[in-house]
Amino acid sequence: MNKLNVLYEDNHLIVVVKPCNVPSQQDSSNDLDLLTMVKEYVKEKYHKPGNVYIGLVHRLDRPVSGIMVFARTSKAASRLSEEIRKNEFSKKYLAVINGIMEKDKDTLVDYLKRENNGNTVVTNSSDGKESILNYNVIERNYEKNETLVEIELKTGRHHQIRVQFASRNHPLCGDQRYGKMDKTQIALCAYHLEFNHPITREKIVFDIRKPSGEYWNDFKM
Repeated sequence: MNKLNVLYEDNHLIVVVKPCNVPSQQDSSNDLDLLTMVKEYVKEKYHKPGNVYIGLVHRLDRPVSGIMVFARTSKAASRLSEEIRKNEFSKKYLAVINGIMEKDKDTLVDYLKRENNGNTVVTNSSDGKESILNYNVIERNYEKNETLVEIELKTGRHHQIRVQFASRNHPLCGDQRYGKMDKTQIALCAYHLEFNHPITREKIVFDIRKPSGEYWNDFKM
């Protein structure tokens, strides 16, 4: 069993860091997924017999690292899912973008459609779902022709961040699906998560440092 990076846990929820290239839940690869890892962690730590309930309330794409929250009860799962539906669940990402972003900050609005082959494409309002994100430039690396940005999602569409930037000729560095096919690891991390505790209603906030490695090390932050 891989060691789980747990940021917080109580009787109602558990917050962990998903490593890159680990599926959020089981997929056709049958590789070890984060949901199974969390279930095994709770089962072993608290000596629980039989199946352990862990509710998956949101996901990260397999190549993306970052913070995820799982529910430990069905009541917590229902309330967290309701927060997500009401856009009361704040997620921020760090990404390294190919090219130099000219604007220091901007809002990107597109209509996106998920196709049968698993790709997401930009389409029109009659065919796609409105997709909105805000970004702020943190640092520009002119030598490497890269920009480090902070992204706040206002909607949670499939591959949204990757497609919205790629459609503007600024694909994420390392994005093998929508980018340059450079066979490296995508530079996208969900580094900030903020929501109301499903039971106490207290606002709780989690942050992690930017990853290290290719592309990330091109910036000082």
